Amino acid sequence: MTIAPERLDDAAAGRVVQATPVRRREGRRSGMRRRAAVAGLLFLLPSLLIFAYFAWWPILQSFTLAFQQTNLVEPAVWVGWRNFEVLFADPLLPKAAANTLWFTVLSLAIGLPVPLVCAVLMSELRHGGAVARVLAYLPVVIPPVVAVLLFKVFFAPGESGVANSLLGIVGIGPLPWLQSAELAMPSLVIAATWSGAGTAVLIYLAALTGVSTELYEASELDGASVWRRVWHITLPQMRGVILVLLLLQIIGAIQVFTEPYVMTDGGPANATVTIMLMIYRYAFLFGNYGVATALSVLLAMVLVIVSAVYLRLTRSWSTR
Repeated sequence: MTIAPERLDDAAAGRVVQATPVRRREGRRSGMRRRAAVAGLLFLLPSLLIFAYFAWWPILQSFTLAFQQTNLVEPAVWVGWRNFEVLFADPLLPKAAANTLWFTVLSLAIGLPVPLVCAVLMSELRHGGAVARVLAYLPVVIPPVVAVLLFKVFFAPGESGVANSLLGIVGIGPLPWLQSAELAMPSLVIAATWSGAGTAVLIYLAALTGVSTELYEASELDGASVWRRVWHITLPQMRGVILVLLLLQIIGAIQVFTEPYVMTDGGPANATVTIMLMIYRYAFLFGNYGVATALSVLLAMVLVIVSAVYLRLTRSWSTR
């Protein structure tokens, strides 16, 4: 059966009439979304400008200052690459870089598993969990300088020191903690771990609440031990949180300053001099802000490269 051309034209016209309101509604919605986006951007613009002025503008200035010589009072003088030449000619730079790397390795070896183990143990507590959380986070509340000074007393040399007194009970010591080139860096790592582990413990505890209890119940029915449950259930479920905290710990360890500055001042025999401590000395002891800024720029570039490589290497593993 054939349809008259007049009916076809009427049907096509009806489709056009029906489609026109739909396009109009979509156009109005699209316009509303654009106006909402513009309004949100205008609302955030003052905050963005303030953030850019106090955060990004100093970063841009530091790249300029790295090629200048100034005391921050008199007009700056452009010196080109001379600041970097002075920096690379400093024989202490390789030592500081090696010390910073050694501190980072020790921090990861001690500071990464300790908060995780504490969080797993506290999550298994049936009573006193709130008290344990408060005690775990208490070191974070203490000002960093105060905490470091406490550990400086804790690692005091001789039998009067707290650490040596405790070791003396089992017949060890006394040990020259901060006066030994071999023991000074591990002492700083212990102090830094005690001061900062509380935040990681709370984050791990929060992540543990998201682990499925059904998996634990099934593993218990299968007779899995606690270690196997942690290794095959807990750690895979917390993979993303562990990777983020690991990256933050690497960045924080590379920028260590308070512990070597307060506890050892880079000693003994420059065994605890770090990159940040060198930046401080160049700026506030030698008054050479150009070289200090050049070293800061190099450190920032290293952190960017390390972060990019880390994220690249862990991308596939974090999404499994």
